[in-house]
Order: sequence, then C-alpha cells, then structure tokens
Amino acid sequence: MTPAAIRAGDEAAFALLVERHHRALRAHCYRMLGSFADAEDTLQETWLRAWRGRHTFRGERGVRPWLYRIATRACLDALTGPGPRRSPVPAVNGTGAPAHSPRAEVTWLEPYPDELLDPPAPEEERPEALALARETIELTFIAALQHLPPRQRAVLILRDVADRSAAETADIMGTSVTSVKSALRRAREGLRDHLPARRSEWRAGPPADRWEREVLRRYLDASRRADLSTLAALLAEDIRQCMPPDHLVFEGREAVLDLWRPVLTGDGAWGEWWCEAIAVNRQPAAINRVRRGTESAWTPVNIDVLRVEGGLITEIVTFTPSVLGTFRRAARAASPEWHVM
Repeated sequence: MTPAAIRAGDEAAFALLVERHHRALRAHCYRMLGSFADAEDTLQETWLRAWRGRHTFRGERGVRPWLYRIATRACLDALTGPGPRRSPVPAVNGTGAPAHSPRAEVTWLEPYPDELLDPPAPEEERPEALALARETIELTFIAALQHLPPRQRAVLILRDVADRSAAETADIMGTSVTSVKSALRRAREGLRDHLPARRSEWRAGPPADRWEREVLRRYLDASRRADLSTLAALLAEDIRQCMPPDHLVFEGREAVLDLWRPVLTGDGAWGEWWCEAIAVNRQPAAINRVRRGTESAWTPVNIDVLRVEGGLITEIVTFTPSVLGTFRRAARAASPEWHVM
C-alpha cells in the first residue's frame, strides 16, 4: 500500500486502507459526534473524501495524519454546517422540574458496541490502541465532550485521546500551534465542568471487571424475577437514571424504583419481561425485551448502561432500542468492502 498506488487510484490498495483504519476512525467520529449512527454516516463521508482527494496523499507524514485530517474536518462540517445544530438541552426530572445531568442533556447520545472496538489496533498503530482505552469511550466522557465547542472538542480528542502532537494537530485543524495550545487549555477546563469531581471515578481499565460483572448478573436476575427488593439493594441511595432522548433524569433510589415498579410488577400491561447482558462503551449493560400476550417474539424496549462504584449501581443511562439496527449493520460491515462510486 504505497502513496503512489493510492494516488493512482488503485482500488485494492485503497480498500486495504479502509479496512485497516475503519475501527479507529469510527471511534474518532463517535467521540466527535456522540451518536453512533452519525459516526457511521460521517465515516462513510470520510472515505468518499479520501478517495476523491487521494491525489493529496503524499505519505511523508504517514497515512494516519492524512486520514485524521479528513475525518476531523468531516465531523466539524457535520457539527457546524448549514444543517440543524445540536446543543445540550436542559434536563428535567420526573415531575418536570429542572435537573442537572451531562448525560441526559445530550439528547443525541447513543451507545457504542464493544465488538466494534475490538480487536485492538496493530502494534504499529499503538496510539489508536491506547485511544480505545475505557476512559475515553465511557458514556461519561463522550457526553462531556459534547458540551465543548466543536473545535475545542476536536483539539482535545486529537491531543489527549489520539495522541497527536501539537504540530500534527495544528496541521489537521488548519491552524497554528499557539492556537492549538490555547484551545486545548480551554477544552480541558470545560471538560472538568462536566466530569465527576475525581478523575478516578472515570478511570481507565479493562471492559467490565469481575465486580461489575457480578453486579450486572444480579441486576439481570432480579429484573427477570421482578424482585424489587434485590434491585433496591443493588442501587446507591443517590443513583440517577438518565434518559438522553427525552432529557429526563430520575434522581434517588426511590424515584428509580417508582419508575420500575409498574413495569416489573404492574397489571401485566407490559407483558413478560426479559433482559440479557450486552457490551457497550466498555461498561456493563443490558438490553430489555418484552413479550406481550400470545406473541412469540420478544420486542426490544430499551438498553440500560450501568455505572458501578463500590459494588453499587450509581447511574443507569437508558437508550431506546433504535440503535440496534445500526449496530447490526455496522457489525456486518466490520471489515467493509470498498467500491469506487
């Protein structure tokens, strides 16, 4: 895969480029946009721009800076272009009163399936492998990024996540090193306003550890049995359940249990309830399904992504099941085919 072959329009060489960098660039677009579906769309736009602009690839600095430049600018165009702008929406609680939750305020926030983060990048792409560490893909971090202005967001991701140098970042952004350093300082300050007070609360680490898996197992079992007593024992007293699509927050154990009670133990209007573990954003998570009356199929209801601290669930971020179709399509295209368009 040489620069000359790509510039000459060698489709096989370009397809290899697509396959090799697809996962890392999709994660980059996701961090920029906060939406898995939008990241998929913008990644396709990135490949189209790369193909159409292949004559600009010289190879002196390697392929990654070239691709990051294209992907970052495609994301910035999506964020600042003529279409509708996305801005955080003030969250409310179950009674409609104002509430604060950086996750709930990002109404376009979507989960990201772990299977599309793995396998890790090759040895020669170690910065991308590190960029898939847990702390940079957790929902807490992704949502916090969405509160930053787009260009600050891009600089912070390039410098602190993708491990690009200040000079590389300036080249990608089409600005000066001084401007990059200034934007990075402001971005780090802004990010702290939307993250937990102690960085250790959104630590780096492997996918759900043994204690988290055990909490998830008990959560699934109690949900299937509609055992509210056991569920209550798994929840921290100050737990929050956030629903980003509706910018809703339910604060405190009793509010969360009141939300669940009619679903799990009501008059049967919801039907038979079932849930199973899934892996998203390097966090323990569950997909909930219901089967009503004489139906044979289980219908997805929502996806719950858990945050576990000290053996208790401190936050649940709940998503609609609409993202499942995108997950499946992306998984089928995990090794994408490339065709000249």
